[in-house]
Amino acid sequence: MSAESDLLAALRGLATHPAARGLLDDAAVLEVGGETLVLTHDTIVEGVHFLHDDPPGDVAWKLVAVNLSDIAAKGAHPLGVLMSYSLRHDAAWDAAFVAGLAEALVAFGIALLGGDTVSLPPSAPRSFGLTLIGTASGPVPSRSGARPGDLIWLSGTVGDAHAGLRIAKHEREGADALLERYRLPRPRLEAGQRLAPLVSAMMDVSDGVLLDAQRLADASGVRAVIDLDSVPLSDAYLEFAGDDRGARLSAATAGDDYELLFTAPHARAEEILKLSDALGLPLNRIGSIEKGSGIAVRDRGEEIELPPNLGYEHH
Repeated sequence: MSAESDLLAALRGLATHPAARGLLDDAAVLEVGGETLVLTHDTIVEGVHFLHDDPPGDVAWKLVAVNLSDIAAKGAHPLGVLMSYSLRHDAAWDAAFVAGLAEALVAFGIALLGGDTVSLPPSAPRSFGLTLIGTASGPVPSRSGARPGDLIWLSGTVGDAHAGLRIAKHEREGADALLERYRLPRPRLEAGQRLAPLVSAMMDVSDGVLLDAQRLADASGVRAVIDLDSVPLSDAYLEFAGDDRGARLSAATAGDDYELLFTAPHARAEEILKLSDALGLPLNRIGSIEKGSGIAVRDRGEEIELPPNLGYEHH
């Protein structure tokens, strides 16, 4: 187990309120005065989630977007945010960050409600935290609702953000669209809201399709079977990485894509495909749920050995 898994296991003994969902979900779901609040918090750290030379405005956008992705997976509508900000006494960097934050808040129709600032030593990596508050008016999907016989679905394409990271690090050249997927992720808010009544379980893909599918399976007490050749890849990614098994595995274990991973009964398949057309967003079947535990991966009909790392974990 990773240090992250160990810590979460220890914290679950403290998170006994029903709103915490046993710390097995993307967000807390709190009933207050007849209203359903959806609460999430994410932190991004320089050198881990963004590069030191990433544009400050893009860092601000990413901070907002990764939190919105958690809200999207709950089918919720965002209201406002609280932010913690690390000061390195660089007025130009701060100003560019604020401009990017303003752009993100306007783009997603949310308000800055408050937060905190802290000073850092000049050599310390920047870090930023955001708490996002949303509301839900209908079902709030969890990770734990998948059942044997369900199909596994994925929105959009994956692998693009990791390819964009390699471009940002000057390891490879590639399409601007890949770099944008890394720096400016697009949370699937409308898709999440419209999928919520149709799915049995849903979460966002932040750490890799295989790792997050395993997390969904573990939370649901089932086995996830992923068809690697059905995991959707963009034309830009295929041009960048190719279409062999290594490229497909790389895409399925890469983080930062912020797509939606969800399960639904067979009977919902036609509705999901119609919704895909209505949204103009690919919603692709990538596997199925079986009795058992853990995860299995097939590629072109052949079950293959799991890679050493299913995705990104904090060690």
